[in-house]
Amino acid sequence: MHWGEIVQPAPHIPDGELDTDLDFFKQVTVFATIVVLLAVGIFTYMIYTGEIRLSGPSALILEREEDFDNLVQFNSVDHLSGDGVDVCMVDSGIDMTHSDLSELNLADWSDFIGNKDAPYDDNGHGTMMAGILVADGELTGLATDVDLYVAKALSGSGEGDDATVAEAIDWCVSNNVHIISLSLGGNASGFSIILGDAVETAVENAYDAGIVVIAAAGNDGGSNDDGDVSSPGIVQTVICVGGVDIDGNIWSGSSIGDNNGRLWPPMLPRNSPDEKPEVVAPAHKVPVIMLDNEWGRSSGTSAATVYVTGAVALMFEEYPDLKDGGTNMLDDLKQWIADSSLKRSGQNNHDDYYGYGMLQMDDLIDAAGTTP
Repeated sequence: MHWGEIVQPAPHIPDGELDTDLDFFKQVTVFATIVVLLAVGIFTYMIYTGEIRLSGPSALILEREEDFDNLVQFNSVDHLSGDGVDVCMVDSGIDMTHSDLSELNLADWSDFIGNKDAPYDDNGHGTMMAGILVADGELTGLATDVDLYVAKALSGSGEGDDATVAEAIDWCVSNNVHIISLSLGGNASGFSIILGDAVETAVENAYDAGIVVIAAAGNDGGSNDDGDVSSPGIVQTVICVGGVDIDGNIWSGSSIGDNNGRLWPPMLPRNSPDEKPEVVAPAHKVPVIMLDNEWGRSSGTSAATVYVTGAVALMFEEYPDLKDGGTNMLDDLKQWIADSSLKRSGQNNHDDYYGYGMLQMDDLIDAAGTTP
């Protein structure tokens, strides 16, 4: 030892302190392992029970589909499938590569935007609407066996002009379909498409041909409402459809109808059973198929329109003679809808938001069957 060198004593470690630290580390490791194993077990169980799905729609979407089916009495008429009924949808097209459409054979297709021979959808809205009607896979459409005609009249951005949409409707008429479904009052993106005289003339021609035309009321409800339903739902002969949520309450975006008449733009008062909208159906977070083989939920009176389209298709299958009933049948159908729809609490007659009530598929078909 040298002078000036300081020797530090060895630190004193209390007996058992090192062992205690090791024991604590082991306890933490065991606890963490148990938590991980428990989490993996719960996750595996949720996959097994369908609460979590690694592919396809979530359990929430499947449950919501069933809830909406119950809401409109579809589960009472699901023995019907729309067989023998021709439906034409005018929209943004259809993505035939979606797995829920793998069994679908299109009756015909026409592209009024890009003039392409093969079906496609560069927007997604048309695919969502078609799926509500004819999906047959993870989701189940309302009328899977209809003969579906698709006219692409909306662009990839969801836009469509009056002349193009009218031309597409005329194409549907030329194919002698039974129903034309027009989810044009507003789409999933929330904007409305302004249509005018050419489209309104086209739907009148469809009526003269004995074809049911069903159109969306529009999605400008609430503070942005312009005071009436969208074109072509505004036309007297068209069945105009508003929207409800999962509880059957009016969806906040559903457009109101103006049935009192006005000086400008001139319109006479609307009378029963042609007051607008005529009926309401599911429109809030409706389960849909989407581009890129996805599933999701969509809000808008576009979806509600397809529910009514499906109901009429099932009615035609049950009573095929009605398909050739001409304009008299079309007028009767308006009355059947007014009589069979479920009115909300306190409602006696037509409501400018709720129409004559909420679609009830079984009751509608019964009403059609009991009319001479």
